[in-house]
Amino acid sequence: MMPDIYLASQSPRRRELLSQLGVKFEQFSVDADETPLINESAYHLVERLARLKAESGVALGYHDKPVLGSDTVVVCDGTIMGKPADFSDFQGMMKLLSGRTHEVLTAVALASTAKTDSLVVSTEVTFKALTDAEIESYWHSGEPHDKAGGYGIQGRAGAFVTHLSGSYFAVMGLPLYETQKLIAEF
Repeated sequence: MMPDIYLASQSPRRRELLSQLGVKFEQFSVDADETPLINESAYHLVERLARLKAESGVALGYHDKPVLGSDTVVVCDGTIMGKPADFSDFQGMMKLLSGRTHEVLTAVALASTAKTDSLVVSTEVTFKALTDAEIESYWHSGEPHDKAGGYGIQGRAGAFVTHLSGSYFAVMGLPLYETQKLIAEF
C-alpha cells in the first residue's frame, strides 16, 4: 500500500483519527524540542510545533508525499499546559481546570519540499468541579500521563466535561474536518 501522506507522530489517537478520514498513511516519529520560546503565545507555539514536526519529517527524507504534523496544548488563564511531569504537576493542572472553561488549541501542518501549510483550531472545554479523590483516581488510572493538559477527553476525563464549544476531535489531537480540508487543498 502506497501512502497518500506521512504522519509525523506515534500518537495512537492521531493514527485512529487519521484512519477515520480514509487516508492511507505511513506513521513515524520525529524528535522536536517542545519548549516554548520566550514570550511565545500558545497559538504560535502550537502552530510552530506542528510545522516543525511536518518539516522535520521532510528533512528526514519523507518527501515523496506530504508530511502531516500536529500538536495540541491546553491553555487556562494564559498558562500553557503540556504533558504533566509528575503527580504534583498534574494535580495543579486539574485544580486550575476544575469548575472552569479552558481552551484547547490543536495545530495541523502539512509539508513538502516546496511548501508548508498549517492551521490552528480552538475549542473551549468546561470541566465540572473536581474533588481531590477524582483527581487522584484519574491520575492512578494512568490515562493522563502522556496527554496535554493532563487529560484525554475520549477516556475517563470525558465525564469531567460539562460543555464543549468547537471540535471534539481537535481536543483528541486531530480536527477531522480541518485536516481533511488541508489535505484536499494541499
